[in-house]
Amino acid sequence: MLVDSHCHLDRLDLALHGGSLDAALDAARGRGVGHFLCIGVSAANAAAVKALAERYEDVDCSVGVHPLDLQPGSQPALDWLLRELDHPRVVAIGETGLDYHYEPQAADRQRESFRLHLQAARSCGKPVIVHTREARADTLMLLREAALPQAGVLHCFTEDWEMAKAALDLGFYISLSGIVTFRNADALREVARLVPAERLLVETDSPYLAPIPYRGKPNLPQYVREVAEFLADLRGVTFDRLAEQTTENFKRLFPLARVAG
Repeated sequence: MLVDSHCHLDRLDLALHGGSLDAALDAARGRGVGHFLCIGVSAANAAAVKALAERYEDVDCSVGVHPLDLQPGSQPALDWLLRELDHPRVVAIGETGLDYHYEPQAADRQRESFRLHLQAARSCGKPVIVHTREARADTLMLLREAALPQAGVLHCFTEDWEMAKAALDLGFYISLSGIVTFRNADALREVARLVPAERLLVETDSPYLAPIPYRGKPNLPQYVREVAEFLADLRGVTFDRLAEQTTENFKRLFPLARVAG
């Protein structure tokens, strides 16, 4: 069984499945995907991801505010985060983090929000899902500063082995998406070979970043199979073993998730 450890089910392009989320999830289940983690990115979609997790037994969710979803002049409130996190199907906080690629001018606001999310993670004990892009030094600085007692994950990892090793040393997991299949991703493939088996997750980040051979098309949870098959071949293990290992890892990182088996 596979787990899509990071997907945005409320944002999927469902044209391939006649507009039906039920059909999209069934297509993924038919390819061996047994669980989905639906990710919160803003105060506006927190209710939507919780509703999906309540609707489907094999869906859990997270809540948080993505660094690119921060509103100028405002910050998510700690009491709001803690209130949203106090829900049985909310198994993680995030995604949160830093993204200086698109909004370098918002670095101070992003760091403030990231610190607040890390404070909430410490208070509630739930793992944190970290987005980081072109913010390597500050991401690691804030994670070290937080010194969380529980693990978290750097999702859709695109950095080098040096950063991966630093995150692993802090107890974090590394999650790989369809980017690892892209032709220009040699450095990321080297990371994918080196990540310890017990710290590896797979994801789609759907509807974004569809893997080869679907690159350029809307991504769907069913394509986590392509990511896992590619990684199994890259790491020299069977697909079944990689699926089993990454599912075990997901259950260990997200102990509140209701994963079958």
